[in-house]
Amino acid sequence: MSDPKSVTWLRPEYKGREGELINLAAGAALVGVTRSTVSNWAKRHATFPKIVLLTGIGDRRVKYIPRDEFLSFAHAQMNKERTPARRPAARRPTTLLRSDEIAHSERQIARLTELEARQAEALARTQQALRKHRERLRQARQALAAEIAAVHHLEQTEGASGVDSATPGGGSIPE
Repeated sequence: MSDPKSVTWLRPEYKGREGELINLAAGAALVGVTRSTVSNWAKRHATFPKIVLLTGIGDRRVKYIPRDEFLSFAHAQMNKERTPARRPAARRPTTLLRSDEIAHSERQIARLTELEARQAEALARTQQALRKHRERLRQARQALAAEIAAVHHLEQTEGASGVDSATPGGGSIPE
């Protein structure tokens, strides 16, 4: 608390009585609660002691409050009657839960059955297309093999007769 620029008095009546003040973290340790508990008290309760002094610069300023006021507030907070926890909402009857489950399962079965039928149709179309293209491939291979066999046969017959199929007129090439 040495630099006057980093000290802000919010309740000037405590100037010179710094020994009566306590920072929030020390107050939490003094009464045995966490620092966040004290922060929550400060935010939620209008009766929380007003801050007297701020030290430091920026967002991380240390807050001081009167020790006696804090101890009175903390004692009241820690000793007050606690409200019981809220009772959970009433459960839905089991028969209603089961009927909802049955309805859901029936909707799912109908949806999945329809999906299965569509996929079966798509599979049938795919299998038909596959068979068609395999047959086309078989025919194309047979036609190619026949063409190659015809060329080989032609080459063999031309080779035996001395006719060159590359020469127009089919004549022999003079040597």
